[in-house]
Amino acid sequence: MLRLYTHPACLQHDNGPGHPESPARLAAVLRALDHDRHAALDRVEAPRASREQLLRVHDAAHVDRILTAVPAGQRQRLDEDTGLSPGSAEAALRAAGAVVAAVDAVLDGGHVHRAFCAVRPPGHHATRGQAMGFCLFNNVAVGAAHALAAHGLKRVAIADFDVHHGNGTQDIFWREPRVLFASSHQMPLYPGSGGPDERGAGNILNRPLSAGDGPYLFRELWEGDLLPRLHAFKPQLVLVSAGFDAHQRDPLADLCLGSEDYAWITAKLVELANRHADGRLVSTLEGGYDLAALAASAAAHVEALLE
Repeated sequence: MLRLYTHPACLQHDNGPGHPESPARLAAVLRALDHDRHAALDRVEAPRASREQLLRVHDAAHVDRILTAVPAGQRQRLDEDTGLSPGSAEAALRAAGAVVAAVDAVLDGGHVHRAFCAVRPPGHHATRGQAMGFCLFNNVAVGAAHALAAHGLKRVAIADFDVHHGNGTQDIFWREPRVLFASSHQMPLYPGSGGPDERGAGNILNRPLSAGDGPYLFRELWEGDLLPRLHAFKPQLVLVSAGFDAHQRDPLADLCLGSEDYAWITAKLVELANRHADGRLVSTLEGGYDLAALAASAAAHVEALLE
């Protein structure tokens, strides 16, 4: 069974007028999943992440800043890209909590084998001590750390196909060999990291693409390099940072993927999970800023998870 985690609070995080990371993004994804072909989705409201869960990957000062910084009725900028509004703390707690709950669900031995967390704000740029790149808490990292600490896993894979490098996830797990981080992304591009020479403890796999690259090179990179490395790792759980901003219509980058490419990579990651992790896979929404492309790509991703 595929479980969908989301929460209305995730629509209340507001970066301000004209900001690309808007509530309309999540609304578009949820509309795309409100279709007869998605009737099999088990829909659950995301709980809040606990302070203990957040502190596994974030400094206490960072957690406190996100949770206490915004008085009612005001908005604050953390940097030129990332804002806080009165609804941001609750949204961030639910976004991180969704991944934790999804990890629990797929690891408890029950009927849920895969999950998709339709949440915002996104997470993969948030480092241990800094919110950045539209991200407040690193949702996928909170989930991975929970799998290690609460479930005793020894091998967790994070596959990140967002067009922007997941610098925060890399930062958090730089010296953690129990986590293999595999990323394809455009380079050069924000945040400026993600070179193949950034290897951590041998557990960081960065494979950049260039502006204008399309489906052939994307699929060749994953099938010829990243996926074999992921299979060799034999993960007990597969986590996915599912950003859809490598789509050819996305305004913030210059790759040329289509929704069918997201269906393809999702099917490959499901195969990875089926072979090594008893099918256990948790995906969480990251980027994607053209609403039509985001909706179509997220729907293709979920349909591949359902198959």
